[in-house]
Amino acid sequence: MSLHIPDQVRRTVIASGNESWLDEVPAVVDSLAREWSLVIGPSFSGGLAALVVEATLVDGTAAVLKIGVPGRDLEPEAIALRLADGAGCARLLREDVGRQALLLERLGAPMADVVSDPATQHDLLCEAAVRLWRPIGPDVDLPTGADLAERNADWLPQLWEQAGRPCSPATVADALDCMHRRRLAHDDRTAVLVHGDIHEMNALQAKDGSYKFIDPAGLRAEPACDLGTIVRCTPDLGDDLRARTEHLASRTGVDANAIWDWGTIHRVVSGVYSCSIGFQPFGNLLLAEADRLTA
Repeated sequence: MSLHIPDQVRRTVIASGNESWLDEVPAVVDSLAREWSLVIGPSFSGGLAALVVEATLVDGTAAVLKIGVPGRDLEPEAIALRLADGAGCARLLREDVGRQALLLERLGAPMADVVSDPATQHDLLCEAAVRLWRPIGPDVDLPTGADLAERNADWLPQLWEQAGRPCSPATVADALDCMHRRRLAHDDRTAVLVHGDIHEMNALQAKDGSYKFIDPAGLRAEPACDLGTIVRCTPDLGDDLRARTEHLASRTGVDANAIWDWGTIHRVVSGVYSCSIGFQPFGNLLLAEADRLTA
């Protein structure tokens, strides 16, 4: 079959030293299409760590086929999608994690293309997040919010040095303090399924007009972990981030201090990482705001 692999995906694969995958993946897609009775359509652009193509089931159902690139483990995403069962996230139709393949409900346009008002976006993101959150116990094989905080605490200082110290030492120290608090705050008894990276480009419109998330990282964590991403987003919006945090807390009943901590973590980690890979101006915008808040 003729399969277009977007340039961004191609670059990711080549940079990781797995160029042979580019020759192998058309046969994987062809095999899955035969086994799952799919008609394969064009590829979607915009992703980095997965090939995503349109697919149509034999009954006419519109779907997308997602194939993770080498090094990208889609099993946590599959677990999260199974648990969500179509509520707050795209519905998982089929999976083959051995081939890093997921068949998903096809959704519509991203929220960013449909809703222009940021405050309305934030409210809609909250609504979708609340639909997703559900209690899950330690028997579910997903990393915790404490795991995420600890991993970031180990990674951030090294990444900051590698990126050329793109923000102040005080900003890094503030983020590390937040990570310490969130690690200690984790409680398996109250942890819920969270997405891990909710924003207006990861929320797509469903047939009923609501929004569902794609690409869940899949975590057992406090809900504030998700809401902190909304505090991180749109760093050039110009609004008061404390007020934004309080609004998110009032909309969801989640503790504002926990949301603020996670917002700080996501802002600094994402900012330093974006600077390290040259993803600009996003990285500089995040870290300018972070430095302002810790000045």
